[in-house]
Amino acid sequence: MRGTTVQPHEITEVLNRPLSQELLARDVTRLAYVAKDGTPRNIPIIFAWNGSEIVTCTPKNAPKLHALSENPMVALTIDTESHPPKILFIRGRAELDYVDGIPDEYLQTTSTYEMTPEQRVEWEAEVRSLYHDGMVRIVVTPTWAKLIDFETTLPSAVEELIQQREERRRG
Repeated sequence: MRGTTVQPHEITEVLNRPLSQELLARDVTRLAYVAKDGTPRNIPIIFAWNGSEIVTCTPKNAPKLHALSENPMVALTIDTESHPPKILFIRGRAELDYVDGIPDEYLQTTSTYEMTPEQRVEWEAEVRSLYHDGMVRIVVTPTWAKLIDFETTLPSAVEELIQQREERRRG
């Protein structure tokens, strides 16, 4: 998908692969964006996948909101910690949705965190107290996606090196 326009069906095909679905069921992504001062930022943030969008939630006073309102283009990375790594790269445009209360996605994203039922009740009470003025949903619709599993798919630079090696062997 490098260097060409990506069609929606190509993105859907990548995101519907079983490994992509496993990664999209994880809790944390890394959100990359350009800060207001022009420097790059890459932050871990919890997320929810709703089948067509990645949704993260943040306080209304988060500095990233000002940056995203000026430049909404983002990149997300979801990966594993095991070898070989499994990596899902997603690019898209962030839309900011200011909401009253706590978005369902925010509570959903933490559902896999290890908490006792008592801890969960305490955590939700703290969240509702802290974000009583509401939150902002950062909604990203993928415009590009690539899955790397180091078995059937590789980073494009590695693919090019393998192709060059094969051409040298033939030539």
